[in-house]
Amino acid sequence: MSAGTYTPRPGAAPLGRMIAAQTSLETRMLLRNGEQLLLTVIIPTLLLVLFSAVDIVDTGAGESVDFLAPGILALAVMSTAFTGQAIATGFERRYGVLKRLAASPLPRWALMTSKTLAVLVTEVLQVALLTVIAFALGWSPQGNPLAVLLLLVLGTAAFSGLGLLMAGTLKAEATLAAANLVFLLLLVGGGVIVPLDKFPDAVQSVLGLLPIAALSDGLRDVLQHGAAMPWGDLGILAVWAVLGLGAAARFFRWE
Repeated sequence: MSAGTYTPRPGAAPLGRMIAAQTSLETRMLLRNGEQLLLTVIIPTLLLVLFSAVDIVDTGAGESVDFLAPGILALAVMSTAFTGQAIATGFERRYGVLKRLAASPLPRWALMTSKTLAVLVTEVLQVALLTVIAFALGWSPQGNPLAVLLLLVLGTAAFSGLGLLMAGTLKAEATLAAANLVFLLLLVGGGVIVPLDKFPDAVQSVLGLLPIAALSDGLRDVLQHGAAMPWGDLGILAVWAVLGLGAAARFFRWE
């Protein structure tokens, strides 16, 4: 037996391994939570199937699913990156989980990175499921896949920043109520299932600046109308991402 075989080696694991382990934990917690699954999977799926099968809202010419699928993809991003993350992080903060993790060898920025990566993993599963369902309903997407990827990434960054800002500044109960209220309001007024042109002109100009409207309209321009790169919508999402993440970094309270 060589000397020092059982000598303790205290110290933190490599940073990459810590982030990977935390990301795996965060992802499992997201997928095991029944309320999270309701928000991230069941509600978007039901809305896609219901509004595609029943002519409830006039979505214009063409198949309903061609209009609805991009909006539902945007809703899936918002439900995971904003609503689900805000609620989960808010209660982690209330119960002292974040305080204890902040005292661990895992840097605070790495913890937020792990949360963001867990959101991205969940979104990949959401997008795959919703895409399969949309194809079964007769969806025929087109356009540039790179533009779709950029929209989804910037949308995730924007909603993550806003969700973390809410979770880090409000009490957990207030976060729960506010996040669900915002989800419902943006579902109705964000161009997800109701076209923005159904609203008065003055309201349209305001709603068009919301991140959910920019994401859903951008995805619709690409996937339904074949636009090359929706720079205007990408710009709106980039501004929300910078403002949201910057404010979250500045005002987030760990206790």
